Amino acid sequence: MTSLLGVASPVIAAPMAGGPTTTALVTAAARADSLGFLAAGYRTAADLAAQLDEVDGPYGVNVFAPNPVPVDPAEFRAYARILQREADAYGLDLANAEITEHDDDWSAKIDLLLSRPVPLVSFTFALPPAATVAALRRAGTVVLQTVTSTAEARAAAELGFDGLIVQSSEAGAHSGTFTPTIIPRDVPLTDLVRAVQGVVDLPVIAAGGVGTADDVVATLEAGAEAVMVGTALLRTDESGASAVHKATLAEAATRAVRAEAGDESARDDAGDGLVGTGIWSTVDTVITRAFSGRPARALRNGFVDRHDGEAPSGYPAVHYLTTPLRRAAARANDADRVNLWAGTGFRFATDGPAADVLRRLASRA
Repeated sequence: MTSLLGVASPVIAAPMAGGPTTTALVTAAARADSLGFLAAGYRTAADLAAQLDEVDGPYGVNVFAPNPVPVDPAEFRAYARILQREADAYGLDLANAEITEHDDDWSAKIDLLLSRPVPLVSFTFALPPAATVAALRRAGTVVLQTVTSTAEARAAAELGFDGLIVQSSEAGAHSGTFTPTIIPRDVPLTDLVRAVQGVVDLPVIAAGGVGTADDVVATLEAGAEAVMVGTALLRTDESGASAVHKATLAEAATRAVRAEAGDESARDDAGDGLVGTGIWSTVDTVITRAFSGRPARALRNGFVDRHDGEAPSGYPAVHYLTTPLRRAAARANDADRVNLWAGTGFRFATDGPAADVLRRLASRA
């Protein structure tokens, strides 16, 4: 797989849509004998083209394949009215928000990637048409597919992909599941890698919950030929994650380590810190639809506690409903209303140069 990817390191940077992945982060990965993936999700084809001009070194592009989950209009309106109580804090009108359903500029992005071939392209959320896979490969691009189960791996293998990105439920942010109305099964990454390799004969990149060099070694020993990390890079210098996201990850990591050491005060609700808001009773991650209408893993906060059971299934409609609120909360350093995407290995996320983090993770591989 490292030969296929054109890099020496088996640890590569995951695409993180919505801001955390920057061209600086992708370039930093290349300078660590690794590579990163530009996140095309939520960007127009024109925005992506501008990023292609900025990145330096080996890299890939990740594209959301259309897999719409139409929202029930009545459920959408009901959720919008519920969220208006949150929006009032920032003078926003969510109760009258329109339903937004689109394919994330799919055709234009594929046209761009065919006219300006890049080294690698990966797809997430669904399988692209077989003709798209074939066209990209003819253009000289290595084409990868994100899968979350053996059934998805079998389906992908029939389309001629060069390799698979096997994502476990331990991964932060959105699950790549093809069936987003169902919460993904909780299968450890190493077990999922072995299961997928038992049903398909394709190289595997593994993703989900990897935070240490030992995790990398264990995943490679399970049969993966490379490991993809995202949460581990969220606090790095080159990450575009918001200040409140980075700060809350740091505090959550500190509390989690203290709790593991038996310090019960780490689980105390009281306090004035970002995590100690009186809302968080534990420091952990959960899979929730509350922010986007699609399963995604985040640090548990007040928004999740209040709305996880109320959020309808519906992507991207719910994503666009909550976007103004999440942006306003991030600007105000309001950790209680931000989607704090994080995988289960969040306590190992550190600050500093991204290249240092990637080299440290690959140090025992």
